[in-house]
Amino acid sequence: MRVLLFTGKGGVGKTTTAAATALRCADAGLRTIVLSTDPAHSLSDALDVDLGDAPSRIAPRLFGQQMDAQARMEDTWVEIQAWLMDVFSWAGVAAIEAEELSVIPGLDEIFSLSDIKTYADSGDWDVVVVDCAPTAETLRLLSLPEILRWYMDRVFPMSRKVNKVVSPILGRVAGLPAPGDDVFGSAERFYDRLDGVRELLCDTERTSVRLVVNPERLVVAEARRTHTYLSLFGYRVDAVVANRLLPEAVSDPWFDRWKALHAEHLSAIEEGFSPLPILRAELAPSELVGLEALREFGAILYGETDPSVLLHEGEPIEVVRKGTGYELVIDLPFADKEDLELGRRDDELLIRVGSYRRAMLLPDSLRRRPVGAASLRDGRLRVTFAGDARDERARAGGGGSPSRSRGSTDRASGGSR
Repeated sequence: MRVLLFTGKGGVGKTTTAAATALRCADAGLRTIVLSTDPAHSLSDALDVDLGDAPSRIAPRLFGQQMDAQARMEDTWVEIQAWLMDVFSWAGVAAIEAEELSVIPGLDEIFSLSDIKTYADSGDWDVVVVDCAPTAETLRLLSLPEILRWYMDRVFPMSRKVNKVVSPILGRVAGLPAPGDDVFGSAERFYDRLDGVRELLCDTERTSVRLVVNPERLVVAEARRTHTYLSLFGYRVDAVVANRLLPEAVSDPWFDRWKALHAEHLSAIEEGFSPLPILRAELAPSELVGLEALREFGAILYGETDPSVLLHEGEPIEVVRKGTGYELVIDLPFADKEDLELGRRDDELLIRVGSYRRAMLLPDSLRRRPVGAASLRDGRLRVTFAGDARDERARAGGGGSPSRSRGSTDRASGGSR
């Protein structure tokens, strides 16, 4: 079973590419479903069929879906929403405004994650194709499972304990509606829907991200940043789609400058994203709407290649043995040292690249080991963990506790800040 995620800057043709890929998989005999997590929901327009909240048959072995966030919310969010509406009403917010404010922006994206996992685990599908929102929303979407895990593991238990002590006081003194166990239970069910999603999306044998770009400077620059951030969170990019290239058949001198720019940007794409395969598609002479147009586009894009297979192998995160210690290697293509910050807190490695921050829970083999050094070279962050002090003393016949306390915060030294 394969999960294929398509993302890119708005307007580059990611919906068309996702729809064409799904159709090509279905035509090859694979049971395929294509989903849209883009709030704009243009998937239905590209396929030229009506899609709703339930999977709809589009063609033999091909189904599509555009989720109804309201229906998902009524199933999981209803108790939380009712409490939020009471709080807003207590604060003097009118009923209609309170109802609108009680729905957090981005809920549809969160619920789409649980749908991806449900379909992947059902055994009913060979391929799940996801038409993601533009890159900024996609990065927020794909970082949600880890952020929610951190919140539920650390903040949620404490919040529940504090609530039982403080809520009765606030209720008596200020009249503020306090969340009950039903609200916390709803939050737990909400989190449970996402349980295992990160493991699925970071399973590099099952899930791949494909970046769709146009030969334009701003588009390519955003794709480079996206590749870096996806790698930071452990997602594998296995191909880049260079879409809307000017055809060689265009010979009008007016387009000479455009063709030269396209050639320059295409060369930058090939060199910058190497060794990823670059799938190419020329600018179509008409709108790519409907099954036949998408079939032609898919044939041009993939040729004899099976679109469902893993197009490039390579792990975004690896742990390798190095002497008596270990080295954590993280692919961060296009990252600059000036944009990188690295720290250590207890069992977590704290990494910030640009505006994105990740608290990476370290594997057991690294948790007891202090950070020795870090460097960023050739798009790879290497963090060295020294030999375990307890192991070294045990081998030497010594004893005692590690030289660092678990509550300490380490700062990595070396080639990065």
